[in-house]
Amino acid sequence: MGDLFEPLRPLSPGRRTALGIAGFCLFFALWGAATWGGWVKPLFLASPARTLETGIELFVTYNFTVDIGVTIWRVVGGFALAAILAVPLGILMGAFKPIEAMLEPLVSFARYLPASAFIPLLILWAGVGEAQKLSVIFIGSVFQLILMVAVIVGSTRLDLVEAAYTLGASRRGIVFRVLLPSSAPHIAEALRLVLGWAWTYVIVAELIGASSGIGHMIMDAQRLLDTGQMIFGIFVIGVIGLISDFIFKAANGRLFPWYAMK
Repeated sequence: MGDLFEPLRPLSPGRRTALGIAGFCLFFALWGAATWGGWVKPLFLASPARTLETGIELFVTYNFTVDIGVTIWRVVGGFALAAILAVPLGILMGAFKPIEAMLEPLVSFARYLPASAFIPLLILWAGVGEAQKLSVIFIGSVFQLILMVAVIVGSTRLDLVEAAYTLGASRRGIVFRVLLPSSAPHIAEALRLVLGWAWTYVIVAELIGASSGIGHMIMDAQRLLDTGQMIFGIFVIGVIGLISDFIFKAANGRLFPWYAMK
């Protein structure tokens, strides 16, 4: 047992899975103890059984599957738009210092602006339709991702660049033959992390002016003081996020096996 707690000692896949399941079991045990033991009133926190019951009701009676599909579409759409702009721009900033010097202050300024603050303007500009929802996710993701990609590309080992120049590589060759292959696994990891942030922005976008989606359902449940439905909606977001995280990790492992083995 003592070997498990050696700093940076890797775990076998079996132990990692077992510990992950144990963490969830501990969470549900504490939740059940707080609600079934009477420590927290049902008005403020539904029990695990009540949450599951209301979740089944959402699927059977209110067609919650449609809301889930709408929210996933919004996250994927807004995140894809952000990635299409952020990844090339971040690569340019990381590779070429003049571009970095010109854009980094602006991007750094923009990334501190809360995406939720733009909602009134976006409603004015784009209404309360899908364009407004996608724009909130785009604004919340794009500036963070630009800087992350720029830092990753700019951190490429200089000895690799110098060796490529020695072998006769051009500037274009440095970017496509050295910087991109070296940075690609880390850029993929940055995309995985920012996708998690995109889920937080979609709920903010759906809390105002939405007629469908998980966030819309949570707001309806809040009006009815149904904490079971609210918690189930939050739980569904976590499950979808966890699944997407595993998909990203698996894809990264296939695309960049040398990085996954570290």
